[in-house]
Amino acid sequence: METRAAAFARLFEAVHEGVYMGTIGPGVSSTVAANPHLKLIFGYANETPEDDVRPFDAQGFLDPQARVALLERLTSDGTVTNYLLRMRRTDGSAVWVEVTARAEAPAADTSLRLDALVRDVSERKKLDDEARDIYHQLLQAEKMAALGQTISGVAHELNNPLATILSWAERLSGTPALESSVRRGLETILSESERAARIVRNLLTFARKRQTTRAMVDLNQVVRATLALRAYEQRVTNITVIDALAAGLPQVFADGHQVQQVLLNLVINAEQAMLSANGRGILVVRTWHDADQDSVILELNDDGPGIPVDVQPKIFDPFFTTKEVGKGTGLGLTVAYAIVQEHGGRIRLESRPSEGTSFYIELPVTGAKLPPSTIMRAGQGLMDNAAVLGASILVVEDETALAAAVTDALEDAGYVVAHAADGEQALARVYASRFDLVICDLKMPRLDGPSFYRALSTASPDLSRRVIFVTGDMAGAQTEQFLEESGCRWLAKPFRLTDLLRAVKEGLT
Repeated sequence: METRAAAFARLFEAVHEGVYMGTIGPGVSSTVAANPHLKLIFGYANETPEDDVRPFDAQGFLDPQARVALLERLTSDGTVTNYLLRMRRTDGSAVWVEVTARAEAPAADTSLRLDALVRDVSERKKLDDEARDIYHQLLQAEKMAALGQTISGVAHELNNPLATILSWAERLSGTPALESSVRRGLETILSESERAARIVRNLLTFARKRQTTRAMVDLNQVVRATLALRAYEQRVTNITVIDALAAGLPQVFADGHQVQQVLLNLVINAEQAMLSANGRGILVVRTWHDADQDSVILELNDDGPGIPVDVQPKIFDPFFTTKEVGKGTGLGLTVAYAIVQEHGGRIRLESRPSEGTSFYIELPVTGAKLPPSTIMRAGQGLMDNAAVLGASILVVEDETALAAAVTDALEDAGYVVAHAADGEQALARVYASRFDLVICDLKMPRLDGPSFYRALSTASPDLSRRVIFVTGDMAGAQTEQFLEESGCRWLAKPFRLTDLLRAVKEGLT
């Protein structure tokens, strides 16, 4: 009959949890007994003598403070239950373990006598981290969706007055014999209006849900082009760039300009962080191919001050910024997040205070066809032998001040101009008079731009091919789909009068 001691010995050898008996002190530890599963968890060979199995030595902890905290807890409480630790295997790799232990302090020693059960929870920790990442991504996506719905309307309301301000300032600045102070004031109005317009466009970048102009792109080439834009600035500010781009990287299906916008934002943020902390810096840029995920990954690592842990969950939030007032809008990383998400990718950061920051951008590799472009393009069925000057133009715009500025500018350029406040008035004018070209807002009361265009296509097919649309709201997929299907030129508000006049000339010749 098996003795109790033999039964315990068999259980000790067979149990699928690490069992440790020994001592642990401020300096080193010593082992009395360690079962085979404990050796397996920490990477010891099965034949390793138990005296040499010392996972609780200082070098067994990735973070030295974690060992200090464990000793303090065991000294004060005498026990720990499911105590989570990130430790080091014999080959240097990390392992997450949960420790349940009881400790006693011998009378004549500072060490603790320790009996512990150790469970490898690395896989569970990985799944927990992935689930938490997905949860944070869902929260971020919800924030974007909610804000995007608001911005779609707000952008339209902001772009209309901005377009009016830009148009009138541009017209007035062309007046001859202006006093120098007046001219400087008009130039300031123009530049500040364009600055406000850029902020609105940044807002719309992450509010819109649309197909972008994508192609198979060499990510390394985009990175090099982006770094070239900053080369001079980096040279004069003592920023060193280390290029570690992988050779043979597969191309990704992406909008190269948008990807460059993301990279440029991250590079400039890194430069500013390093310069503010150290007056110099080292930026490491790496790329590699993840064959398992069929994706290409870009890492940007700086040696700046790092991002505090409590700030990291907010870093992609709209309008959140750590910069001084007036130094940033808090939209750069939000726009970057939206662009990467729109490409079906992921962006994340890793940072510890005083240890720099790493951003990782992951883009999927795909062979999908290039989607339809929404670039402004020439209309079909252009006028034959039509004289540009003296052409008759109908301006359909419900914003009175903007309509007046556009009308005056067109008349100054030699065109004959009529105005309609909405689609219904515009149709009445089309039935009553002949026009060579129509400039039409998309969003109007009574009869909006798309409805007017459909009616115009029936009433005057030739004229419907010579329509230039203007819009202050590009956040909706339906808007871009309509513009694409119509084949007409379009301008986003606010626009410069010179751009409008150029589009009119192209549409009439």
